[in-house]
Amino acid sequence: MDTPIIVQYKINAPAERIWKALTEKSEMKSWYFNIEDFELKVGKVFNFYEPGGENKYHHQGEILEIIPNQKLKHSWAYPDFSALKTTVTWELQPEEQETLVKLIHEGIENFKDLGDGFSRVNFTAGWNAIIRQSLKEYVEK
Repeated sequence: MDTPIIVQYKINAPAERIWKALTEKSEMKSWYFNIEDFELKVGKVFNFYEPGGENKYHHQGEILEIIPNQKLKHSWAYPDFSALKTTVTWELQPEEQETLVKLIHEGIENFKDLGDGFSRVNFTAGWNAIIRQSLKEYVEK
C-alpha cells in the first residue's frame, strides 16, 4: 500500500501570492522549474527538465484539477523511464497572515524500480527544499 509523501509548511504570504507563483510560468521559472508549455487548464500536458541544462530527466505532467487559490493537482511522470505516473497535489490554506502550503505526492511506489534518483527519500528531500526554501524565499521577498 502506498503512503503518500506529505510536506507542509507555513509561509508568510497570502494564498493568492503563492497561487500566482505556482501557476504562472513566468513566476515558476524564478523559483521552481522553467515549464515553457505550462497552461493552467484541466487536461493540459506540460513538459520540463531539471535545472542545469543536462536534460537528464524529462518530467511530464497533466493538469487534473484546479480550484483557484486553493488546489492544483497534476500527474507527475518520467516518460523516458516508465509509463507509470504519480500525482502531485498542492493545497493552500490561508491562516491569518500566513498560508499553509501542503504538497501531497501520491503513487511514489510506481518509481521504486527506477533507481535511487527516484526514491522516496530523494523526493521528500526535494519537495522540502522546494517548499521550505525556494517557494518561501520567492513569495516572502
